[in-house]
Amino acid sequence: MRLLQSLVLATLLATTASVFAAEPLFVVKSVELNQPADVVWKKVSDFGDLGAWHPAVAKTEIVAGKSSHAGAKRVLTLQDGGKVNETLTAFNAKSKSYSYKITDGVLPVTDYASTVSVHSNGDGKSVVVWESHFLPKAPADEKASSEAIKGVYDGGLNQLKTLFQ
Repeated sequence: MRLLQSLVLATLLATTASVFAAEPLFVVKSVELNQPADVVWKKVSDFGDLGAWHPAVAKTEIVAGKSSHAGAKRVLTLQDGGKVNETLTAFNAKSKSYSYKITDGVLPVTDYASTVSVHSNGDGKSVVVWESHFLPKAPADEKASSEAIKGVYDGGLNQLKTLFQ
């Protein structure tokens, strides 16, 4: 009987834990650029070359699929040697956006999904929006995970500002 009670209690605790699982964290960053959306899109749209506009990326390698097709897989090698594996989940040249997810890597996040989009913002100007949702990867907490992603986005968006101003 004690064994049965222990199993029931363990099942209830496991079920309760999954009901109260952490809510995803969200990060949205943007930058306004003094260049037309088409010019900016040409720079940021190449899933196979994030290093063209992000200073933390030393190398981008497409390891499966084609760069602008959903299902493409890339490995980012960061300046410090760390690796991040990502899969392109959507690519829409007409709306100037693509989405991807991190499947493995050194960033303190899990269940990470992101979208990069470029929008026209008046005569000869554009806005790049980089947004994501994710969960912290242990042992990181919510603040550390969010700050890491904000830092990644700030690095890339600030570099775009430098390239296009």
